[in-house]
Amino acid sequence: MNWNFDILPDFIFNGLSLGAIYGTVALALVLIFKATTLINFATGELAMLGAFLVYVLHMEQGLWLWLSMLIAMGLSAGLGVLIERSLTRPFDPSDHLPVVLITLGLFLIINAVAGDIWNYQVRILSNPFGKFPSWVPSVGGDRFIIVFGSRLKYQSLGIWFTLAVALVVLGLLLNKTKVGLAFRAVSCNVESARLVGVHTGRTLGFGWAIASAFGTLGAVLVAPQLGGVNPNMMATIIIYALAGAALGGLDSLGGAVLGGILVGLIQAVAVTWGGVVVFGQLYMSILQLAAAFLVILIVLLFRPSGLFGTRRVERV
Repeated sequence: MNWNFDILPDFIFNGLSLGAIYGTVALALVLIFKATTLINFATGELAMLGAFLVYVLHMEQGLWLWLSMLIAMGLSAGLGVLIERSLTRPFDPSDHLPVVLITLGLFLIINAVAGDIWNYQVRILSNPFGKFPSWVPSVGGDRFIIVFGSRLKYQSLGIWFTLAVALVVLGLLLNKTKVGLAFRAVSCNVESARLVGVHTGRTLGFGWAIASAFGTLGAVLVAPQLGGVNPNMMATIIIYALAGAALGGLDSLGGAVLGGILVGLIQAVAVTWGGVVVFGQLYMSILQLAAAFLVILIVLLFRPSGLFGTRRVERV
């Protein structure tokens, strides 16, 4: 076996970049789970739809990319509120089966509608960090700096910075606004929040809105690495995000981000860098998915609450 440690930093940087994207999508999963104790199976498709909105606004209508992203995140947030108000709120929150079936149905419907409108051909979407900074020379279209003898892409730095800003904004929303405090109360105990006067329906709508916006952000960030946008772009990303959310803790926002980063590192370093040496390049995609499922399985077997989640206490 030939372990090439010279290129290891490249894989670490790539893993941190992918992990930041997984952490962003994992946040969308955790936000809904905290409020409803359910996994929103339509998270990936809502994110994909948001990415297509960016494509339409930027590539077809000619709007500035970052403005297109903000508009698409706002529209995605509105769609999230609409879904919560019209499809999930009428059902008893203690009966989980209808909501699970609704999110599964949304998964299929959104994917089919996107396929009919845009077909399943990959459509190029501009890289948010492709031209930044303009004074730095590029190789193959990638701008980078040399760190530890390896290339650290400005795209990776941009993704980390964007995630950091998004986390700061989310923290301010949850800790400094009335609706954020209400969401935290509902996340802790729905019945108690309702008894003290919190409008749980509107608060859950806020959670759906923020989750949809974060999902759109994650889809736009990952699109350049997938070659563009297409209706199936989030099929595997959502699996890695779910593994990150499970690893970090399904009721921990910070844990979701750290879990996503850990999954990205596992994928890039343990599987891609180490797996190429042992198994060769042929089975990489299968091994990466298998690693994600293995992470989920290990967490469920040995630490269901995740690394940073709240452990369930049962009194006898």
